[in-house]
Amino acid sequence: MSESAPISAAPVFLRSETLAPLPHGFFTRIGGVSEGRFASLNCSVTSGDDPAALAENRRRVAAAIGLAPDRLLGVTQVHGIAVATVTVTGPWPSGQGPRADALVTDRPGIGLGIITADCAPVLLADPAAGVIGAAHAGWRGAAAGTLEAVLAAMTGLGAALERVVAIVGPCIGQASYEVGPEVRDAVRASGVAEPDRHFAPGLADRLQFDLAGFCAARLREAGVGTVRTIGADTCADPARFFSHRRRVREGGGPIGHQISAIALPAGAR
Repeated sequence: MSESAPISAAPVFLRSETLAPLPHGFFTRIGGVSEGRFASLNCSVTSGDDPAALAENRRRVAAAIGLAPDRLLGVTQVHGIAVATVTVTGPWPSGQGPRADALVTDRPGIGLGIITADCAPVLLADPAAGVIGAAHAGWRGAAAGTLEAVLAAMTGLGAALERVVAIVGPCIGQASYEVGPEVRDAVRASGVAEPDRHFAPGLADRLQFDLAGFCAARLREAGVGTVRTIGADTCADPARFFSHRRRVREGGGPIGHQISAIALPAGAR
C-alpha cells in the first residue's frame, strides 16, 4: 500500500456530534506539509520529520480547533498510566511535555493532544463541569488502567462520571490486529467483564483483538455516562491514516503519526 496522502489545503478530521459543541477533532494524515513517508499531516515531534514542517502541521491543527499553536499541549507518551493535569495557563514547549499517556484540564483556551499510529486516542469531556481529557490507549495502557486513571483525574477537577462523554477514535481494527496470547492474558487480568469477547480466532495460536471495543468496555464499566467509538481502522486505510502495524508489514522505515485533540473554548468558565 502506498504511504501517500491526498493533497488538501486544510487538515481533514473526524468529529463526534456527541462531543459538540466543544472544539475537537480526530485528525487524519490529510492536510499537512510533510513529505515522503511523513506525508502529510504528521504531528509527532519525535518522528524524525523536518521541524519546520512539524511546526506548520501542528499550527494547522491548533487553528482548526480555534487555538494558537502554543496552546496545543501534548505529553511524552510511554504506554503507561500516568496523567498530566494542566492547572496553569502557561503552556510547556512542544515536545517537552511530561512523561504520561493522558492529559486533563479545566482551563479554558488549552488544547489537549494525543499522538497515535494504531493505538486508540480517547477524547473525554464533562461539558457541565468544564473538564476535558485526552488519553493514549494501546493494549498495554488500556489493560493497565490508563482510562480509569484519566477518569480519576477528571473527577478530581470536578467532573461527574455519569456526565462524562468519551469517544474512542480511529485505531487499528480487529480484522487488522493480530496478537499473541500475552495480550489475551493482560486483558483477562485487567478485570474487564467477559474479557474473551474482545478476541476472535486468528491463524495458528494468534488472535484478532478488538482494541476499540475493549477501551469502550473499560469506560462503560468505570461508570462513564456516554461512550461512543468512531469505528475507523487506521491500519486498513492508508489514504487517511498513518499505521505502525502497516509500516512493519511493509518492511519498516520512518512513519508519521496523526493527532487527536480537544479544547475548552476561551470563554468556557
